[in-house]
Amino acid sequence: MRLVIARCSVDYTGRLTAHLPLATRLLVHKGDGSLLVHSDGGSYKPLNWMSPPCRLDVEEPDAESAAAGALEYWRVTHAKTGDALLVRIYKVLHDSSHELGIDPGLQKDGVEADLQRLLAEQVDVIGDGLTLVRREFPTAIGPVDLLLRDPAGGTIAVEVKRRGDIDGVEQLTRYLELLGRDPHLAPVTGVFAAQEIKPQAKVLAADRGIRCVTLDYEGMKGIESGAPRLF
Repeated sequence: MRLVIARCSVDYTGRLTAHLPLATRLLVHKGDGSLLVHSDGGSYKPLNWMSPPCRLDVEEPDAESAAAGALEYWRVTHAKTGDALLVRIYKVLHDSSHELGIDPGLQKDGVEADLQRLLAEQVDVIGDGLTLVRREFPTAIGPVDLLLRDPAGGTIAVEVKRRGDIDGVEQLTRYLELLGRDPHLAPVTGVFAAQEIKPQAKVLAADRGIRCVTLDYEGMKGIESGAPRLF
């Protein structure tokens, strides 16, 4: 992982366009090729990013940018969509690389782990006629919470969260891209399941063809709460 603190501007082009004017930011270039642009605020979420599969190319700045003090361009291009993130670097304050090794993955506990276990035992919450293939189905970028089969032989990947937001939908999207390449699993559809799902996540999920399921945790434990399970 490479960590760079730099004075930079950032432009995103693709399905939408976005611009970050010149400021000091943290650039995180991860081993999977992704690039994240962070500020000193906004909690854990990056200001902009490019998810894998993508590549980073370092370019010389054009004459106008060089005259304004630009040192180099980082152009990060998504391999499938062609979306691009262009980072114009004007001053580097810190640059370091670190080998993190293989991550063992997230060890879930508490309500989220209970939700996953209960859902594995009650897959009818997702739909009729479904069967469980496996919990924590492994992929190259981490385990899918649940892998199910439908009566027609199709595969369903389920991501389980306590509170579902855009990051969870993005995570499931990456899983679906990988699983869909396996001829033994394709076609693969996705279900995003959580106790509470943010409106923005629902919109993004619908755009990605992912179905959302609201989980009634108390009801799944056998306590009738009156809350609907599906929407």
